Amino acid sequence: MNLAQAESLAYEALVWALSDSIRARRLLDLTGLDPQGLRDDIGSAAVQSAILGFLLDHEPDLLACAEALARPPGDIARARHILELSCVRC
Repeated sequence: MNLAQAESLAYEALVWALSDSIRARRLLDLTGLDPQGLRDDIGSAAVQSAILGFLLDHEPDLLACAEALARPPGDIARARHILELSCVRC
């Protein structure tokens, strides 16, 4: 998986997370993001990593998202790792 694929997976995961209002609120609460900040910074590796971290920290969401996206859960972990590495180089 390369950086572009990791970013794409983060966007897909965000769409999935926001498809449920309770989960969307929990995402914002646990990441410390607000709707405007999310819109402004979604292109940043740090925010993308936080979205994937939100899923990794709650296994039921991780598994449900992976299933919905037809991806193995390990892809979400790999994508987060790649995004975190790209933050270090920033």
